[in-house]
Amino acid sequence: MNVKKASVLILCFAILFSLLLPKQSLAKWAYPFVVYDGYTYVLSEESVTDIGKEIGEVTKYSDYEGTYSGNFSNEFHKGTKYYSIKGISTDKAIAVADQGHYKKADRRGKYEGKKVAPIRYIETGLIIFVIVVLLIYAFRSIKARS
Repeated sequence: MNVKKASVLILCFAILFSLLLPKQSLAKWAYPFVVYDGYTYVLSEESVTDIGKEIGEVTKYSDYEGTYSGNFSNEFHKGTKYYSIKGISTDKAIAVADQGHYKKADRRGKYEGKKVAPIRYIETGLIIFVIVVLLIYAFRSIKARS
């Protein structure tokens, strides 16, 4: 394989690798929240004392914007417990454990983080196809040289 072909292959692999990197913003979130049962709950400064039963916990934490699934939070780490509040439906608010206290989190709306754009599947398939074609080309070039 000559230098020109090798350079082209290296450039193609570099481009493909950069396409595989996560497309996630490094911006900070606008407000602290948790996701429970597919809904966003925005944290308030209000403390809660009339705690009901445990209803869930944080399954994924990140303090950078992105798309996440499960009971995600940008404020609390994995394992932080969620509780119902006596006399208030979980459709309105929940309580989140915070160092021995409980903070009220008001339901804002449906969390859209679980959705993956169909173009991501097409993009991933094309990238895999191109990688396979490049590998076949590289192996045939090496075999032809031998």
